[in-house]
Order: sequence, then C-alpha cells, then structure tokens
Amino acid sequence: MKKRALALCLALCLALCLALCLLLTGCSGLLERSFISVEAHNENPVADGDNALRVENYQELVNAVLYYVSHGEEAGAIRLYNYDHDVDADLEAACLEVVQEDPLGAYAVDYIKYEVGHIVSYYEAQVHITYRRTAEQIAGVVSVPGSSAIRAELAEAMSQLAEEQVLRIGSFDESAVNLDELIREAYYAAPLASFGMPEVHYALYPAETPGRQRIVEVSLTYPDTPEALREKQNALNERVRSMQAMLQGLSDEALARTAFAMVRDNAQALPDGTGSGAYDALVNNVADSEGLAFAVQLLCSLNGLECSVQQDTTGSIPHFYNVIDWGNGTCVVDASRADGFGLPLQSG
Repeated sequence: MKKRALALCLALCLALCLALCLLLTGCSGLLERSFISVEAHNENPVADGDNALRVENYQELVNAVLYYVSHGEEAGAIRLYNYDHDVDADLEAACLEVVQEDPLGAYAVDYIKYEVGHIVSYYEAQVHITYRRTAEQIAGVVSVPGSSAIRAELAEAMSQLAEEQVLRIGSFDESAVNLDELIREAYYAAPLASFGMPEVHYALYPAETPGRQRIVEVSLTYPDTPEALREKQNALNERVRSMQAMLQGLSDEALARTAFAMVRDNAQALPDGTGSGAYDALVNNVADSEGLAFAVQLLCSLNGLECSVQQDTTGSIPHFYNVIDWGNGTCVVDASRADGFGLPLQSG
C-alpha cells in the first residue's frame, strides 16, 4: 500500500514538473492537439423495408431521389424520420436539384412528381420519375477521370462505329478542356474507323456548371451508314489478319520496319488531301499520306507496338506520318516516301 502511494506521488510530481517546464520554455503548444473528425459521406440511402428508403436530413433526401434515378426506377417511396424542416419545400428543392444540378438527373430525367403524407412518426413521400432517356442509355454512361480517358473512350467508340458515347467526367470545364481537339485525337487513334472524320455534336449536362462533375453526350455521324462501314471494317480486319503472320515474333524495330515495308509494297501513294484511311491503303491499295499512316499504325498497334498518327501542317495541305515508340527510343516513319523509315522528328 505504501509502495502504491509512493508511486502515485512520484507520478504526480513528474507530471507537475513537466507541465511547469513546458510553460517556462514556451512549449505549451506541445500539449495542445487539434482533432478532426471525418465521417464518410454515405450516398447510398438506408433501406426502411417495403422497398422504401429512410432519410433524416436534406442531403439524404437528395441522395434518395438520386438513388432511384441511378437505378432507372420510375417510382419510389421515401420515409422522412425526425425531420424538422418543411417537408414539402425540401422535397420540391431536392427534386429540382436532381433534375437541374446533378449530371445524371440533368441528362436523363424529364421531370419528377411527388405526393407526401404523414404516418404517425414519419412522413412518406411517393416519388414518380419521368425519363427522357432509356434504361440502356442510363446504364451506358461511362465514368472517366480526365482528358486521356475521354480520348481513349471516344477512340474505342469510333472503332466500334458507335453513334453515341456518353461520359461522366469528374471535373469538367470547357474553357480548360478542348473537346473538339480530343475528338480529333480520338479519330487519329482509331485506325479501324478511318473512313473519314465523323460529324460530331456534343451536349453538356448540366449546361452551366464549369469545374464540376458533368456528363458529356457525344453524337457521331459517319460518312456512310454504319452497316456499309462495318462491311468495310470486316474486309479490313480480314486483310490485316492475312498479314499478321509476317509480323509475329519480331523485335520492335523489325516489326516497325516490316509494317512500313508492307504498307509501301501494298499501296500506291496518292497526293495529299484525298483524306483516305487504312481501308484504302490495305484493301483498295491506293492512299494518300493519311491513309498510309493509318495503315502503319494499325499493323503496329495490333501487334503491341505503340504507334501514333501525326500531322505536319507546315505546308498548304496537311501531311501525315507516324511516330513509333519502343524501348530504345522513338522512330519517325513516313510511308509515302521510299526512304521514309527513321526520319528526323518533324515539327508542326
């Protein structure tokens, strides 16, 4: 017992000495701590049985309406417990916020109606949603983080000859992101769709909220019907498959040289400006520098070699060439020239 008391006294003395030392040396800040409590924002509302959702504040109310929209539901029930605000006013505001400010709501929803009643200890709102998009369109929205992902998704859509691509972008400001340039870059990254630049229209949802999450709806109109272009694409794929055996098992440089030689041997070079593509070079056997560059890109990329189509605008008519990257460096290739392998890096 005496030992315990002695130990307690020593501990108290040590604590008092430490506190006195800190105060005298101006180090009292070491005793101060600022704690930040971070709670995860749960956007998935809580189910309350009978297919109803339970909410207790305005943000949860918005999330509940959004939950039904994201699942393409045309009707749903929301139960408001311990709700000390104006239920009717908040329901109206929440529905308007979803339709006007949320990207998916602005894109997919025409309008939202509701009825609300009081049931003993809670309010219950029946929400009715009218859409202007199909369930397939809503499910087809693709989330992307930024410019490179936008370009990749658009290139894939063009390769599939898709007539529409809808992207949900994390933070989008049209003054900082040039959609027209991204669409152009996507076309030149899609040699299987090089039948001529499609006519492109796009719309933003919401229309006027730069810097926030938004949905971009891209509509693509091709130079010919998708059916006709798919026939050409099938013929192009068949032609490329017949050339694959000569490209397999080669080193990067040998693959690039062989692809260059195959395009040179296969196609007659036309003057620039005809706007041809890989189909013209490999199936029709005539193409300008653009079509020849697309053909080199297609043969390289399908065999795992990174190859891009670049444009030289220093002349009156654009001229196209390839930049091929492998482990040892970068190679510039111009298949419109007999001496076009391993050229100096061009500008413009």
